[in-house]
Amino acid sequence: MTGESEPLLEGTLISHLLELRTRLMRAFVAVALVFAPCAYYSNQLFTWLSKPLLLKLPEHAVLISTSITAPFTAPLKLAFVVALVVAMPYVLYELWAFVAPGLYRHEQSFAVPLLVSSVILFYTGVAFAYYLVLPLIFGFFVSTTPQGVQLMADISTYMEFVLVFLFSFGIAFEVPVAVVLLVAMNLVPVEKLTQIRGYVLIGVFVIAAILTPPDAISQTIMAIPMYLLYEGGILFARLMLRSRKRNDDSPGSPA
Repeated sequence: MTGESEPLLEGTLISHLLELRTRLMRAFVAVALVFAPCAYYSNQLFTWLSKPLLLKLPEHAVLISTSITAPFTAPLKLAFVVALVVAMPYVLYELWAFVAPGLYRHEQSFAVPLLVSSVILFYTGVAFAYYLVLPLIFGFFVSTTPQGVQLMADISTYMEFVLVFLFSFGIAFEVPVAVVLLVAMNLVPVEKLTQIRGYVLIGVFVIAAILTPPDAISQTIMAIPMYLLYEGGILFARLMLRSRKRNDDSPGSPA
C-alpha cells in the first residue's frame, strides 16, 4: 500500500511543479510583453516621473546625470518597474489560479475580493503619492533651499527616491487588507483592534517618519490616510463577521 502511494505522491508533486513552471512562464511572458513598449517609451516615462520635481524647480532647471551610463540605464530600469506594476494583476491571477484548486469554496469566495481590493488599493496609493504628496514634498524642499544654492538632482538618485516613495504609499494603502486578514484568520479580534487605536495612531506616524522624508508635511500626509484606512479595515472586518454570522445562522447551514 505504501509502495503504491509513494509513486502517486511523486507524480502529484511533479504535476504541481510543472503547472507552477507553466504559470511562472506565462507571468514572465506577460511582463516581457508589457516591458517592450515601456522600454521603447522609456525616456517619455522618465519625463513623466520627473514632472513633480521639474514643475517645482525654477524655469529651465533640469535634472543632471553624474554617470555616463545613467541616461540609458535609469529610464530602462524605470520601464521594467512600470511593466511589472502594470502586469501585476495578471501575475497575481496566475498565482491565484495555481493556489485556488487547493482552497475550499468559502476560502475562494473570500480570497477573490481581497485580492482584487489589494491591487486597487496599491494603485490608489501610488496615484495618491504621485499626484498629491510628491508635489507638496518637492515644493517644500524647493522653498527651503538656501539663497545662492541651486537645487539639482541626479536622475538615478531621483528615480530611486521616487520609486521607493511610490511603493511605500502603495504598501501603506494595504492596511485594510491586513486588518481584514487578521480578523478573518482569527489572529486578532475586532474588539482588540478598536482598543489599540491610540497605539496604532502613534505607530502609523512612526512608520510614516521612516518611509517619508524628514519633514512634518509628508509624514502627516502619509499617516492620516493610513489611520483612516485602518478604521476602514475595522469597518469591513465587522461587515465580514456579520455576513459570516448570518450564513452560520441560516437554516441551510450545517449545525
